[in-house]
Amino acid sequence: MSTASVSFRPGAVLADLLPASRVRDIALVAGGAALTGLAAQIAVPVPGSPVPVTGQTFAALLVGTAFGARRGFLSLALYALVGMAGVPWFAGGTSGAGGASFGYVLGMLLAATVVGALARRGADRSVLQTAGAMVLGSALIYAVGVPYLALSTGMSFGAAVAAGLTPFLIGDALKAALAMGLLPATWKLLGRA
Repeated sequence: MSTASVSFRPGAVLADLLPASRVRDIALVAGGAALTGLAAQIAVPVPGSPVPVTGQTFAALLVGTAFGARRGFLSLALYALVGMAGVPWFAGGTSGAGGASFGYVLGMLLAATVVGALARRGADRSVLQTAGAMVLGSALIYAVGVPYLALSTGMSFGAAVAAGLTPFLIGDALKAALAMGLLPATWKLLGRA
């Protein structure tokens, strides 16, 4: 099967362009977890917030979209479990489930699954659909992360929104714009192969 014919198959995600095997799936899941862990090390503190700006949300959404719901979920589950077990690859080299930003990790699990399911329906093939998938994925991360932040720190919900959502909106818009260019362009490039 050629790359061009696979790229237009309904229900395909980018990872499906690789020859199918268990080894491929295991390597993708481990690679997705590792990519997310590496991206989490790009961490910039936000004044007044216990949550830094990181690359992990972008990685989680990209992994979900490129790998599909099942492999995206498994990648983020592996990332979360290994971090909970003590590997210091959460934001800024932390680990464990007790941190104020752990809710965002749980939200990334949900988001990777949902954007992966949307990608199987073609949401990664056009700029507008990719934008919608990234916005939804980011919203899901916040829907879990912000309440967890409030509960774990004793902040009011309004204070958690101010500290754990508002400062990140511009960065998330930039990450979405990057994905909006990257994913559809990759499909177009592969369609010409």
